[in-house]
Amino acid sequence: MPWFSEKSDFISMDRLKELMEKTVVECKKNICAKPRRVLLLPPDLTRAHSGAGRLTEILYNLLKDEADVHVIPTLGQHTPHTPEENKRMFGTIPEEKIHAHDWLNGCTKIGEIPADYVKEVSDGAADWPIPIVLNKMLIEEKWDLIINIGHVVPHEVLGFSNHNKNYFIGLGGKETISASHMMAACYGIENNLGQLITPLRACFNKAEEEYLSDLPDVYIQIVMAYNAKGNLVHTGLYVGDDLDTYLEAAKQSREQNVTVLKEGIEKVVCFMQGDEFRSTWVANKAIYRTRMAIADGGELIIIAPGVKQFGEQPEADAIIRKYGYVGTERVMKEYKKHKELQDFAHVTAHLIHGSSEGRFNITYAPGKLSKEEVEGVNFKYADLNEVLKHYPIEKMKNGWNTLANGEKVYFISTPSAGLWATQEKLFNRGK
Repeated sequence: MPWFSEKSDFISMDRLKELMEKTVVECKKNICAKPRRVLLLPPDLTRAHSGAGRLTEILYNLLKDEADVHVIPTLGQHTPHTPEENKRMFGTIPEEKIHAHDWLNGCTKIGEIPADYVKEVSDGAADWPIPIVLNKMLIEEKWDLIINIGHVVPHEVLGFSNHNKNYFIGLGGKETISASHMMAACYGIENNLGQLITPLRACFNKAEEEYLSDLPDVYIQIVMAYNAKGNLVHTGLYVGDDLDTYLEAAKQSREQNVTVLKEGIEKVVCFMQGDEFRSTWVANKAIYRTRMAIADGGELIIIAPGVKQFGEQPEADAIIRKYGYVGTERVMKEYKKHKELQDFAHVTAHLIHGSSEGRFNITYAPGKLSKEEVEGVNFKYADLNEVLKHYPIEKMKNGWNTLANGEKVYFISTPSAGLWATQEKLFNRGK
């Protein structure tokens, strides 16, 4: 069970600071009385709205006078932050204390989840091993205390985000990220979303128990929900060093972050904040989190003023441009033929996740991609300024809106903070 937790309609930042102070006290009681070297593992900029960066700054300031404190944003293969982005995310933490995770050259292999276990838990959908390749700084340096900070929300790969995702994806190497994402894609995105323990989560739990049990670590799990005014606020905080800490947070997220609809929606409009979402790789969360709510033949419009590329890395961007979001059948045919898709299997998985499989239309209104680029990857294109005129998002509320011309649309201001699904798709899954 968690060391402690708090759940309410609203947890203020002042109260969160008190809870961070309590976290430090409990860490000294349960892990190390006098920590000399501390590692903080927060999410990256795509979770900025969660306030995790501010909590990381609070923890840093609580510990800096007695310990050498370092921060590694759990980027996975996302683009490293600029110094300006670090400042925006982590406030006063010195730049030299923040280290970019290098998923290609900065990792070391510590073990492997065997193929037979992967096959068993995935009901045969995947039958390859998952190498456990993690950040060298995490594994090879001596730490007295490691604090994971993260936002628990429905997730397309792990059912719910965070907990040991911080290690195996956030600080994972290419081999781990590729094998695990492909496993989750083959099992099916709609079979993963909103499940407390997915096949991949089971693999990560096994890996944590076998390879990371000696780490002096603790988890801070954040839960957020929309209030009556339509604003995202903190509603839960769970602190502890076990799986139950994640499960309790995920159960609250399941209660508060999953919107169940009786029927499919004909038109969904999503807004992806320009300072958080710069590629379709991350902005496609608008697709992942709404796909179970959109009616056959419906339309998803993604307003993404910050999107300027497809992949977070040059290799991923090139692959997406080459093959496009063309559906599972076509992607898997290409996967079997082309080494680049096999070498960067996490990109192959992303191409599967980002397709509607022809069931509904996806229209992108990006700030910094051309019509030719967007249509080249099999999305429809809309001009950003024209879309913003037609859908005045500053006047729209989350949920159903009827426009001046009588058009009825469903608006979501922060798709990455939840999951939307019909009763049928949520409760009658394929697996």
